[in-house]
Amino acid sequence: MTFVTRNISGSCEMKFLNSTEKLVEPLESRKFSRFSLKYTEVEERPEGQQQWEPRFAGHQSLIQREESFFARDQKVNCGFVKGTGFDLAEDDSKYLSSCHIAVISCIFGNSDRLRTPMGKTVSRLSRKNVCFVMFVDDITLQTLSSEGQMPDRMGFIGLWKIVVVKNLPYTDMRRVGKIPKFLPHRLFPSARYSIWLDSKLRLQLDPLLILEYFLWRKGYEYAISNHYDRHCLWEEVAQNKKLNKYNHTIIDEQFKFYQDDGLKRFDSSDPNKLLPSNVPEGSFIVRAHTPMSNLFSCLWFNEVDRFTPRDQLSFAYTYQKLKRTNPQKPFYLNMFKDCERRTIAKLFHHRSEERRNVALGETE
Repeated sequence: MTFVTRNISGSCEMKFLNSTEKLVEPLESRKFSRFSLKYTEVEERPEGQQQWEPRFAGHQSLIQREESFFARDQKVNCGFVKGTGFDLAEDDSKYLSSCHIAVISCIFGNSDRLRTPMGKTVSRLSRKNVCFVMFVDDITLQTLSSEGQMPDRMGFIGLWKIVVVKNLPYTDMRRVGKIPKFLPHRLFPSARYSIWLDSKLRLQLDPLLILEYFLWRKGYEYAISNHYDRHCLWEEVAQNKKLNKYNHTIIDEQFKFYQDDGLKRFDSSDPNKLLPSNVPEGSFIVRAHTPMSNLFSCLWFNEVDRFTPRDQLSFAYTYQKLKRTNPQKPFYLNMFKDCERRTIAKLFHHRSEERRNVALGETE
């Protein structure tokens, strides 16, 4: 096989295969941990609680939360409790169930423009074997249509299959967006791999080459980049509060909870550190839908549901607790450099940032 080298500002060199033609999907590695996950899909009303209502993520007790970190055959809370929302049309559900590899993004609350992957970089093999799925709500679809981006008769805009979600389970659109971000194994039950990218990104490399580079080449089952600037959760917490990213009291409660459960400051010089950084840049995630990867995704989603939607705050804690709880069951996570993410995905502004920039331009 021959490789093509890509380089961004001299900061990191990446060697991709130059073609998908001879690429063969590997058999699932025997080194990956094996166990069976089932999911809580129905909640019963407790006796005497007339005001009780089911929640999308379920009503997970702290005892159930603690038990869920064990990598073993179990039933775990992982969203999609019956009757709580994120409803899809039957035809769309059938389409998602047919996907073997999925590239996934979402736009809720009309937050972004639709960024189509660069067509010339997507091979015939990927066009045939990869589903490109964009989840949207009604208001986003209306805006796209008004701007001339109308789905065709099959529901596509370019490479993207547009899937409209009804009955959103949260009023906070940031929380709604975490559902396709963290739970692709629930939405694509037959998929073996998925690639998540935030809607502010545009894919600039073939999906199969991405899977080969980040997962297959060295036998990983989950890949995410480190943050471009911050590596310690203490810094991330301070920055979130400085920029008023979320309610300070809830951030403090979450942070104290994690410290009480053993979270320590990140020390880059520690030879035994579990990660190269405790703060991810979570806009781009590559997954094999293995049991350990799926469990981690459920656990991370549950933390975001329990505390804040600022998922950088819960990533390292969730990963470290999963590793600590299962010392004999490895989780092969590839935390790669942020410059590698920037090589394969171009960043754009959110709509709100575009409007703000225009306003500033008008006043200057």
